[in-house]
Amino acid sequence: MRGIFNSFLIVCLFLLSCEPHKEEKRDLKLWFNEPASEWTEALPIGNGRLGAMVFGTIETEYVQLNEESVWTGGPVNRANPEALNYLREIRQLLFEGKYAEGDRLAQEKIMGTRLDGGVHTYQTLGDLFLQFEGLENISNYKRELDLRNAVATTTFESNGVKFTREFFSSRPDELIVIKLSASKKGSLNFKTWLERPGDAETVSVGENQLLMSGFAEYEGEGTHFASIVNIKNNGGEIIAENESLVVKNADEIEILISGRTDFWGADEVEKASADIKQAKETEFKALKSKHIAAYQKQFNRLDIELNSPDTLNIPTDDRLQRIKNGALDAHLAELYFQFGRYLLISSSQPDGLPANLQGIWDPSLSPPWNADYHININIQMNYWPSLVTNLAECQQPFFEFVKGLRERGSTTAKEVYGCRGFVAHHTTDVWKFTDPIGMTGYGMWPMGAAWCSDHFWEYYEYTGDEQFLKEEAYPVLKEAALFFVDFLVENPKTGLLVSGPSMSPENKFITKNGEAAAVCMGPAMDHEIIRELFQNCIKASEILKVDAEFADTLKNKLAQLTPSQIGSDGRVLEWSEELPEENPGHRHISHLYALYPGEEFTNPDDPKWLEASRKTIEARLANGGGHTGWSRAWIINFYARLKDGKKAEENLQALLAKSTLPNLFDTHPPFQIDGNFGATAGIAEMLMQSHNGVLQILPALPPSWESGEITGLRSRGGFEIDIKWEESVLKELKITSLLGKSCKIMYDGNTVVFQPQKGEQLILNNQLKKV
Repeated sequence: MRGIFNSFLIVCLFLLSCEPHKEEKRDLKLWFNEPASEWTEALPIGNGRLGAMVFGTIETEYVQLNEESVWTGGPVNRANPEALNYLREIRQLLFEGKYAEGDRLAQEKIMGTRLDGGVHTYQTLGDLFLQFEGLENISNYKRELDLRNAVATTTFESNGVKFTREFFSSRPDELIVIKLSASKKGSLNFKTWLERPGDAETVSVGENQLLMSGFAEYEGEGTHFASIVNIKNNGGEIIAENESLVVKNADEIEILISGRTDFWGADEVEKASADIKQAKETEFKALKSKHIAAYQKQFNRLDIELNSPDTLNIPTDDRLQRIKNGALDAHLAELYFQFGRYLLISSSQPDGLPANLQGIWDPSLSPPWNADYHININIQMNYWPSLVTNLAECQQPFFEFVKGLRERGSTTAKEVYGCRGFVAHHTTDVWKFTDPIGMTGYGMWPMGAAWCSDHFWEYYEYTGDEQFLKEEAYPVLKEAALFFVDFLVENPKTGLLVSGPSMSPENKFITKNGEAAAVCMGPAMDHEIIRELFQNCIKASEILKVDAEFADTLKNKLAQLTPSQIGSDGRVLEWSEELPEENPGHRHISHLYALYPGEEFTNPDDPKWLEASRKTIEARLANGGGHTGWSRAWIINFYARLKDGKKAEENLQALLAKSTLPNLFDTHPPFQIDGNFGATAGIAEMLMQSHNGVLQILPALPPSWESGEITGLRSRGGFEIDIKWEESVLKELKITSLLGKSCKIMYDGNTVVFQPQKGEQLILNNQLKKV
């Protein structure tokens, strides 16, 4: 009997061994074999609100802290009270071709005073230092950031003892958590304290806790902040010494760091204390498990593999250097893509603030451009990947922020332009100002609210959420469109409607008498955005069965709006007439908005716009364009829309080689996070597109990405897309319908239409036949 049982067991084991082995997901780690020597080499962690940069230094660990609402200043009114009185005169000068005169008058009579740089700004929360004793004879050093679990880890050996430091920022517990451990008991000896470059006071509270609090202020306005560091030891002791804590002979250490402000109305010290109190009795393992589960609920919706990785054993900074030397590294593109998703999850979560120019990470009191919200492309680019890479809820803070612009924006519309609706210009900040400020060369641009409103419509197109369309999107779309119903005026030369005074961000042209000017009537980007806005508003009106009369007004305005134009050299015209650029290699390529993120120029049945767009990009690049990280990221998306995988890959390579810092942060320069997000969107666009009512599969596959798989992409129309390819040919396509809408699919010249049921999954081959 035993022999029969043993034979049966052997057969079972054999059958189990024949089961296909599910491979582990391959590494997605940024890693380095030495500590960060500069901030741009440190590793970012964040929970949407609370962030840190981890340096991984051995003797004195440095952890730079941020909280999204540490802002100086307050609401401002910078509207020029003379603006409305001079609007007609400025328009007349511009219509007469007196651009320089009109520009100067707009500067004097429309533009308000620019915000004070470096003082009305986002700021660091502070710095945590851990100064260790007795660490010498260091070997086997490694620091890494694992994108699959959002944990940064530093390991090394000192005199034969292995030390491990783990760092993560937990959204469930609203804390940064650090665990220090060693392979030999009693080996942890260090002193820890908090600092801040600006005004702040640190006090010790009890025997195991530090409190740092202060006021980030400018002219008496700003946010009060507080950060608490709580230490729990296993073995050894903790001693309070003035404004620091000293740990002696501990086996393990758990550090909890809270950070709060009074921005949302709560007392910052009480709120930070409550965060600590709620979590301090929880074991590290449980804190880590909760953090990973919450993070992976978002991150794991999408996975990507490009080729077979052969560079995993090379440090990230060395891999970047290989790119600079001309190497290809498909896995680095894969890593960069997922790093972009990681950064979005880590810097933008519901009920918080939108990601700013630096996400949430900045070490200073005066970051570049105040780390504000530039709404002439930068904040929009931050959210380009949110829908397509399956992180829709990460865009919610942006929606709330744009809705918050409406109050001041309606006042600006009325006071500056005599218009209804709401308007916002090239930049704003956490206090939501909307006035045109600074110089005309960047600030005379009333299109910020209109561009932002497009994201509301996009959200509906991806999700089909009619409640969102009714309650959130349509009110914003309508108010933004209403402004332009009043703002558009007739061009006396053509009889068509134009916008203005306005400009093409942030470029200038040369007038016929040789002067440089920025302001004109009817720049191309204005009309591209307005067309899209009116069309979206009309569609929303029809879906919701509301405001038919207003929709008819928009249709009439659309019929009269000046169309896009192509110049004598075959390029898209940037301004209302053919004028030479002051800077032909300018970083903004604003007149190609209609190529991406818009879709006006993408119609294959009208290819002249695709060709004109290509010539426009080539001319910019030939004159030195794409020299900032975010601009290069935009160009990746342009070439993807042109279905040119080779050029898209070349520009991705250029982004990695010229505009990427050692820790994979994008650099303008300096560091600016929009390029990370823009390139992430660009990689998605290379693999799948869903504009113009067509789902396009592998439309711009780079030549070197010979094999790969991506699962969890989202498309307009409510579809989730999985794509697998081998030898640069589609092998399998899975499409899951989330809404039950019709689906037109295109691949390699084949086009098919399916009408799936909600929840139905289609599996297709490279002929787009069901399998």
